[in-house]
Amino acid sequence: MSDTPARLLKLLSLLQTPREWPGGELAERLDVSPRTIRRDIDRLRDLGYPVEASRGSIGGYRLVAGAAMPPLLLDDEEAVAIAVGLRAGAGHAIEGVDEASVRALAKLEQVLPSRLRHRVSVLQNATVPLTRGDGSTIDPRTLTTLASAATGRERLRFAYRSGDGTRTKRQVEPYRLVSTGQRWYLVAYDIGREDWRTFRVDRVGEPYATGARFTPRPLPVEGAGSDAGGGTGSGDAATFLARSMRRMQPELRLDVWFGAPAEFVAARLPAHLGAPEPDGEGGCRLRASCTDSLEWVALRLALVDCEFSVTEPPELVAYLESLGARLTRAARPGDRHRPSGPEQGERGEEGERGEEGERGEQG
Repeated sequence: MSDTPARLLKLLSLLQTPREWPGGELAERLDVSPRTIRRDIDRLRDLGYPVEASRGSIGGYRLVAGAAMPPLLLDDEEAVAIAVGLRAGAGHAIEGVDEASVRALAKLEQVLPSRLRHRVSVLQNATVPLTRGDGSTIDPRTLTTLASAATGRERLRFAYRSGDGTRTKRQVEPYRLVSTGQRWYLVAYDIGREDWRTFRVDRVGEPYATGARFTPRPLPVEGAGSDAGGGTGSGDAATFLARSMRRMQPELRLDVWFGAPAEFVAARLPAHLGAPEPDGEGGCRLRASCTDSLEWVALRLALVDCEFSVTEPPELVAYLESLGARLTRAARPGDRHRPSGPEQGERGEEGERGEEGERGEQG
């Protein structure tokens, strides 16, 4: 193989297989001399690839971990496998899979040949997950479009459905994607409303980048005005989202006892609720604050699958009592009767409406 760039790429592809390659075997595969292999190894080292060599009759070359992540060469099957895995994780907002996975997916899909993009789509469409997260599923293409626009500082247009069903068209300057473990949110400056907004990504439809570039505005920080998206300094997108959600929805202060070890309970609760503390008697207690809806909190507590009792807040205690009564009636069809009054917590609808938006944005 006389083409040096092509030979280096082929050599790099071989070295990225986790094994040690004898110099003679590499020379045979590339149809060059061992001396040429040694020169090519030196070229790869100059490019930043950490290639180690061992001496002796069974010695050879292998690529090892270095101080930085070098470019990787993937064959078709590897590229498809990685893209499908990233799509599955990003599309279901799995806890712990954050914006980095979406950025990786956007980079990978940008350079995938059309034949491989088609294979990824076919495999994704033919696969149904056994379980789903608590949040709504999202088309991964929506996430990659938003991520690419935020990274490239390119204005976006999309259709948006608010919590009450109202549909609008938006043009925004995307700032960051934020994953809460349950859902994905887009933090962006809304050009039509001349202010910052947070958008639930599962309610975003038909997003496309306009091609118009923009200079990022400083994200408002706590205590800075934002009547026109202003404020001084640069805030953090996750902090901005959390503040926005707190403003739209009252905070719940939880005090819950579980009749199981703290490790058992922690493994079954979302990380944002914090870690329970052992009570010294085989159980544990969770004291935490959150802005989730009563319904969601009640469901997650029940899914821990052990005995538990709630001391605070009073509205969660009342909701659990009404939910327990309804579940009991569901298990005893002969005892069904129409409830004498509404059994939903007062925050039932508000919890869903208030999950988005800085300065009164309801969707």
